[in-house]
Amino acid sequence: MAKFSRKSKGGTPELSTSSLADIVFMILLFFMVTTSMRQTERMVVIKMPEASEIAKLERKDLSAYIFVGTPMPNLQAQYGNDSRIQLNDSFKTIDDIRDFIAAERETLSEADRQFMTVSIKADETVRMGIISDIKQELRRTSALKIMYAARRSAPVQ
Repeated sequence: MAKFSRKSKGGTPELSTSSLADIVFMILLFFMVTTSMRQTERMVVIKMPEASEIAKLERKDLSAYIFVGTPMPNLQAQYGNDSRIQLNDSFKTIDDIRDFIAAERETLSEADRQFMTVSIKADETVRMGIISDIKQELRRTSALKIMYAARRSAPVQ
């Protein structure tokens, strides 16, 4: 009779890492395709005013952005040199702010709507009358959390 012997090499077989590179590149490609870097393309020139006290915005996903400034040089032939209001990807008027805020609120969950902040990014040369009109319209829509974007002033030496 033949004797069967067991091979006792012990341990587990070695893992194959040959497909690891393919998996990493697939994940990388997935994130490159699904990630958006900027939601809106800025159509106005903005040089932010300086401020001595700056607070960073806690959650940017709860923010609605209003851009105010002169149109970019390539758009000045069509829209002129006057200060314009940009909401999302188009120029709008003061009257359109109410619809814009309502649409932004609808994109948020019910619990987060109370924490929505409107960030006004205005050029330092914009007349205060436009900013005042925007604030009045935001007050009418009950968007009372307003943040003005600014850059940190240079330290005094």
